[in-house]
Amino acid sequence: MLTSFLILLLVVAIPLLGFIYVQYTIARAPASAPDKAGQPTQTSAAGGGVSQEELPLGKRQTIAESEHRIPRQKLDDNAMKVVYRLLDEGYEAYLVGGCIRDLLLNKSPKDFDVATSAHPEQGEELFRRSRLIGRRFKLLHVRFGRELIEVATFRAGHDSEENNGEHGRQAESGMILRDNVYGNIEEDALRRDFTINALYYSVADHSILDFANGYRDIKNRQIRMIGDPETRYREDPVRMLRAARFAAKLGFEIEPGTAEPIHKLGPMLTRIAPARLFDEALKLLQSGHGEASLRQLKRFDLFRTLFPQTDAMLDSEEYPVETLVENALSNTDRRLAQGKSVTPAFLFAALLWYPMQRRLAELLDERDQPALQCLHQAANEVLGEQVRSTAIPRRFSTPVREIWELQQRLPRKRRADQLVTHPRFRAAYDLLLLRETSGEDLGGLSQWWTDYQNADENQRTQLQQKPAGSEGESAPRKRRRRRKPRKPQSDD
Repeated sequence: MLTSFLILLLVVAIPLLGFIYVQYTIARAPASAPDKAGQPTQTSAAGGGVSQEELPLGKRQTIAESEHRIPRQKLDDNAMKVVYRLLDEGYEAYLVGGCIRDLLLNKSPKDFDVATSAHPEQGEELFRRSRLIGRRFKLLHVRFGRELIEVATFRAGHDSEENNGEHGRQAESGMILRDNVYGNIEEDALRRDFTINALYYSVADHSILDFANGYRDIKNRQIRMIGDPETRYREDPVRMLRAARFAAKLGFEIEPGTAEPIHKLGPMLTRIAPARLFDEALKLLQSGHGEASLRQLKRFDLFRTLFPQTDAMLDSEEYPVETLVENALSNTDRRLAQGKSVTPAFLFAALLWYPMQRRLAELLDERDQPALQCLHQAANEVLGEQVRSTAIPRRFSTPVREIWELQQRLPRKRRADQLVTHPRFRAAYDLLLLRETSGEDLGGLSQWWTDYQNADENQRTQLQQKPAGSEGESAPRKRRRRRKPRKPQSDD
């Protein structure tokens, strides 16, 4: 009887297991999702790779997980929570942009962004810790502790029927003044700047949706503008800085058609708000690829739009300006690679050091005033001129002044015990090292300070007692006084 029961169980179980296996196989197989017209879209075959043929812009291409091989464990948990919540509420939602690009390049994304069909106000209702930001380009920020997930609604072109002039406006030059015309995913992809940033990760089947041949351009390590480059640069001139930044960060080549208009349109950056250019300058020069960014900025003559005073002195024969700038950026890149902190105050103090020095020398020759007073005036003038290009918040401009002032005080070795406790001493010491490394003759002052910091109390006392003019001593330069012309003597 037991044998009969086992036979009956096998007869029932075998077909059932076969059915389950077939359904599992079907579910795992990548399907061709229809596009809006009902036609199947191009889907990469497992192991076959994506075609190198350029598809028309807006044509959906689906890259299966077996092809792109992004590890699921590298997806940000909080960003996934946002996507799933939006999907549960009936909206479309995808991980999008730079995070997908970086994962394809085996890099760790700095942040994860989400694109959705939900309008910003609709998204705000779904997340307790969220807030709307921006007027020109309205976004939703969802906070998870110290992490922010940026959620953007699908955008459409300004020629869309949805644009009544209130949600999308452009200046006569073509610059976008407001960009809140909402659309679908296909329209959103074509509104993005570069093809490599127009990739959407679907959590439904873990595939990547590509509407602008961005996956192919990543494989070819190429930066290409979506649409006509000149028109897109006129819409937002900051895209020229972004092209330079991506080329530096990723080691990609800018496609010739995308690169060609930058030289002509670079001056349009002067119309961008200085506060926005300050943020872009930090992304370029203080994100670990500063040296490479400098090369790209000089290549396209964009450095002058960010630091016009420094750019005017790059070829100076009197000051080693270019060497100091390169060394400062190299030092910043190295510190970031080592996981150390950096501050914009030090970066701006280094980049503007020689413009301030030149103005200080002029004031010392022109006026009968104390050197410190002349330094303060030179600092105010140089920083005042700089904020017309890139705004510098006071929390950074004040330390810049202190770092510069310490350059005048560091030669006073007998007060070393006081100077070494100054809050800006370390930054001032680093700038002193860079100045001497760059070719400025300071009589070995930076080495003296290196020895002083490494010495014990007795050794410090001995170092401070060295007479002026000995090895390592660098007395401050005396200010030249202008003599008043004598009055001619009367013949009487």
